[in-house]
Amino acid sequence: MIEVLSSAALATVQDMGRTGSLRWGVGTAGAMDNLALAAGNLLLGNDANAAAVEIPVFPFKLRFDQDCAFALTGADCAARLDDAPLLPWWVHQASAGQTLTLGLPQGGMHRGSRAMLCLAGGVDVPEVLGSRSTQLRGAFGGHEGRALRRGDALRAVGEGQPCRTGFGLVPPALSLPLQADGLPAVRVLPAAEYLGFEEASRAAFWAGEWKITAQSDRYGFRLEGEALRPIAPMEMRSHGIVPGVIQVPHSGQPIIQMRDAQPSGGYPKFGTVIEADLWRLGQAPIGSRIRFVECNWDEAVAAQDEIEAWLERVRRMVDLHRSAPRMN
Repeated sequence: MIEVLSSAALATVQDMGRTGSLRWGVGTAGAMDNLALAAGNLLLGNDANAAAVEIPVFPFKLRFDQDCAFALTGADCAARLDDAPLLPWWVHQASAGQTLTLGLPQGGMHRGSRAMLCLAGGVDVPEVLGSRSTQLRGAFGGHEGRALRRGDALRAVGEGQPCRTGFGLVPPALSLPLQADGLPAVRVLPAAEYLGFEEASRAAFWAGEWKITAQSDRYGFRLEGEALRPIAPMEMRSHGIVPGVIQVPHSGQPIIQMRDAQPSGGYPKFGTVIEADLWRLGQAPIGSRIRFVECNWDEAVAAQDEIEAWLERVRRMVDLHRSAPRMN
């Protein structure tokens, strides 16, 4: 059992997301950095879709009310267990009564913006439509369908169960770097209305820097840069969209749909951030600048294969640690 000691931290319970419900108008939700969640669950030997606590605002503090193994992935937040500093992307053991504190993200360009706290066995909340993810707009899933607040208590499925600790891994931001002209980058597939924009705007999209504005959240990232101008006005019926889709409203400043995106919208679709890079975007801090790299379908598939290969290496490493004799 853990008890949240912070207020207004916007932390939520998330798993890999709610699939199969878009036809009912229910978005996917899920972890903004699904790679951090997957790695944390692998480190603990959890089910691949076990739920964890996603933390986007710092400092954040909680207390362990029972012994529990846990892993910290995502942003390096100078974590401390009581007074002891903790390594990021590492498996730790907490004893009943100890306090975990997460400070401001560290690490310069790779500092990230969200930490993932994975607990042994996963966070024990009810499934709703096949997922434990918090859907904030619908106010369901997760813990009472809302962000966590001071005094909330969450139980871990694996509380008290033995778990190998004291090991970790190199984070994917270092193992799988992607930059363009010294800035973090994500790869984008041109979308249905891409050719409906002026050639100069298409060129500017790939060549320019884009700022993630303060009007960004789990629903969508609003960008600031050179306005994207259509060749002619485009009026469209509302149609299906998914996380990663880049839409262009009348202002010409793009909006990237994120994990809590609504399942439909009527703005023209300029491009789509590939699935393999959504975790990179999910870790981009508000106010930071990013670049876009054009890719094709085959390159997008190859990028996803690279992610799967990295996870398989993590899985093999964890198996080696778990099978190694324990030192007395």
